[in-house]
Amino acid sequence: MVAGGDILPDRALFIDSRPMLDARAPVEFGKGAFPAAVNLPLMDDSDREQVGLCYKQHGQEAAIALGHRLVSGSVKEARIQAWADFARANPDGCLYCFRGGLRSKITQQWLKSEAGIDYPRVAGGYKAMRAFLIDSVMRVVEQAGFIVVGGMTGAGKTDVLAQLDNGLDLEAHANHRGSSFGKHATGQPSNIDFEHRLAVDLLRKQARGHGWFALEDESRLIGRCALPLELYRGMQRFPMVWLEDSLAGRVERILRDYVSGLCAEYMTLDAEGGFARYRDHLLLALGNLVKRLGDERYRRLLGLMQAALDQQAIDGAIDLHRAWIEGLLREYYDPLYVYQRDAKRSRLLFAGDQAAVVDFLRQHRAA
Repeated sequence: MVAGGDILPDRALFIDSRPMLDARAPVEFGKGAFPAAVNLPLMDDSDREQVGLCYKQHGQEAAIALGHRLVSGSVKEARIQAWADFARANPDGCLYCFRGGLRSKITQQWLKSEAGIDYPRVAGGYKAMRAFLIDSVMRVVEQAGFIVVGGMTGAGKTDVLAQLDNGLDLEAHANHRGSSFGKHATGQPSNIDFEHRLAVDLLRKQARGHGWFALEDESRLIGRCALPLELYRGMQRFPMVWLEDSLAGRVERILRDYVSGLCAEYMTLDAEGGFARYRDHLLLALGNLVKRLGDERYRRLLGLMQAALDQQAIDGAIDLHRAWIEGLLREYYDPLYVYQRDAKRSRLLFAGDQAAVVDFLRQHRAA
């Protein structure tokens, strides 16, 4: 604690999932927030825009006066009630605005004067907390150890990470599987939110005593989410393990994740239109590869995919999907990954099937 009922950004805020009252406007919250934050703004987007314009034209004093006029009467009462409800439900929480300035001070003061609640405010606000998380990732990359899990498409790299207490699932944080087909039925977080999720995950795993981490071999972009540059650069030199599996095993895993699993995601969101959206998803993903596949190969795989989707629409059977999956692996993905594996051979510590790789990584962790 520091003077004035403020708290400083630190690991405990994120490790303990401390509830956070975010007093910024909704448009700010939408651009980036923290996992435990709830947006209960002092000013809505329209209020903020008007106050900002007034500040530019007439200065701070006029802007503050306008803010008080906009947030008054029943509007003020409703917002204080929402803050009070949050504070009472989360007595261990805190509040903040963008820089720890007027908005959070007013929120804190009104909670005290109107609701009788002393509630701590984060010094420096969102900006200071975000800087703390970014610095935390940089420190971990510099100080901790990492092992990259590589392998052919569909080998089950994510399944390996799920079995490790120190596994970092970058694709889960990005809500994307990392390939042309990797979108989920639900959208991705903003890049800022992705960075926050990753940083908080690292801090929590460090707090549990992990000094090194396993993560999947990824490109800089996972969908639209970009890895922190320091981490991505590190992944080009970190030691690796290589996960092996048969073609048949990889086809079945892709069938599970990208066909039956993906279809279920869409149907859960929209029982009537979900299958059409799922169908469009697969066709668009294949279409994104047309230049790399070439026209003949693309049309052949497209025909196989369309036939499989038609059959699935009739009776739910997914067997025909194996044909285009196997063709895409053999003719496109596998040659790419063979080249990558050969280029990274000097960094390989171990290669084996899923059980062997998991055992190796657990032994390495315990060493």
